[in-house]
Amino acid sequence: MYADWWEWVEAGGLMFYGSSRAALYRCAAHHVDRILKGTRPADLPVEQPTRCEFVINLTTAEHLDLTLRPALLRRADEVLRHCQ
Repeated sequence: MYADWWEWVEAGGLMFYGSSRAALYRCAAHHVDRILKGTRPADLPVEQPTRCEFVINLTTAEHLDLTLRPALLRRADEVLRHCQ
């Protein structure tokens, strides 16, 4: 199962690849700060995430009898073991 947030992988999903939630929150906080300091929202740039995370749940892969290549595991930002 592909997960929308890495926490779902921690709860048993197989893998997650997507935007870093922490980076999204930092960007949102930066925009709020600028708005509170007087910048018009229309003057703020539209930004896209620049950092993605790749998380694999090895326990789920083993339960599904999947063999993941070492190269894939090396690319992961985090490999979770012994999850629910």
